[in-house]
Amino acid sequence: MSTGVVTAARVTHGSGSVDQLAAASPDGQSSAVEELLAVPDIEEAYVLSTCNRVEAYVVGPDHAVGRAALEEFFAGVADEAVVVTDHDESLRHLMRVAAGLESVILGEDQIIGQVRTAYEDSRDAGGIGSMLEAGVTKAIHVGERARTETAINEGVVSLGSAATRRAAEEIALEDATALVVGAGEMGQLAARSLAAADVAEVVIANRTIAHADHLVADLEAETDARAAPLEALDSVASRADVVVTATGSEEPVLEPRHLEGPSEQVVVDLGQPRDVAPAADDLSSVRVFDLDDLESITAETRDKRTDAAREVEAIVDREFDLLTEQYKRARADEAIAAMYEAAERMKDREVETALSHLEEPSEQHREVLESMADSLINQLLAAPTKSLREAAAEDDWSTIHTALQLFDPEFGENDGPIAPPSIAPTAGSGEAGIGATDDD
Repeated sequence: MSTGVVTAARVTHGSGSVDQLAAASPDGQSSAVEELLAVPDIEEAYVLSTCNRVEAYVVGPDHAVGRAALEEFFAGVADEAVVVTDHDESLRHLMRVAAGLESVILGEDQIIGQVRTAYEDSRDAGGIGSMLEAGVTKAIHVGERARTETAINEGVVSLGSAATRRAAEEIALEDATALVVGAGEMGQLAARSLAAADVAEVVIANRTIAHADHLVADLEAETDARAAPLEALDSVASRADVVVTATGSEEPVLEPRHLEGPSEQVVVDLGQPRDVAPAADDLSSVRVFDLDDLESITAETRDKRTDAAREVEAIVDREFDLLTEQYKRARADEAIAAMYEAAERMKDREVETALSHLEEPSEQHREVLESMADSLINQLLAAPTKSLREAAAEDDWSTIHTALQLFDPEFGENDGPIAPPSIAPTAGSGEAGIGATDDD
């Protein structure tokens, strides 16, 4: 188990604007992890980047190192949009994220898959060590429990379905023509939601037409559907009643010229960065909504899921306690293992010395001596073993630190404090802005 501590920083839909989220977004999760691992003394890293959040978790010898690495990582974002947390709050927050408690749509299902993908990307980039392995897999477990044991994901569960709900508040969707720009996961959710709302036609515009064709095949059982290349936006966008955009483009893909049609249009921009040029909102016949405008729907969903959320909070509390105990056991077991390894080295040395004093030592002599030495070791170390486990349970890390110093000859040469991060002796464990001290 790592002797480091977890520090995290994030920009989310709750702390920053759509533009600030765009500024925080890395080119990719794996490359972001590699960037963090290149910082001296950062041992592990995990990055979760979605349309609603960019979160980075690092393991370093102390929180100062972690904060410095994260400050550089989010250097392009205004300080007030960045939330920084120390170990306890970081791990608890990740559990809440996986459970859907921190999503725009409370309890949405998409996030747990994104947490898993981020874990795989981070692991492939070499960012997952013993500390984050335990923390991230525990968060995924919490997310699974939340969805199988509570009603947290009943009803509207994705931004795609929220976009449909928002459009339905503006125009009648039955018999409408809908355009979805982007055939990724968010676009798929939006398209399926629109088809379920009885629109007359769904057009899927995508850079890769084969991906759009695949989605069209899934939709044809529910509604008329067809695919179009992005180059066809000039013709297909102007005749759509509802447009939902969800691409990964760095630049807007929908311009005012695409929307200058004869009738009223509703556009919901789920892109991050924005898919719709800001000037489109100036058109008198077009109403543009972005991620921030979905808040009314998310508030309604939150009201309906309050009881389930309380159940999930209880799951988070219990699983966090179990994770803390897991870290404690691992640290105690490390000290115990060092103690037994030191005793084993001493035993081997003394057995060889004893055998050297015998005129004709046999294998039976060796077995008797080793058996006696093992018995002595087990009896002598039984009490210290019990004491070390009790010390971990009582957060007595000075005792474990002393044991490691005594029995592990390499301990302390390059390591920081050994206390597990959940109770490491640092000032504060709550949230603060980038650059803030724990006393701010």
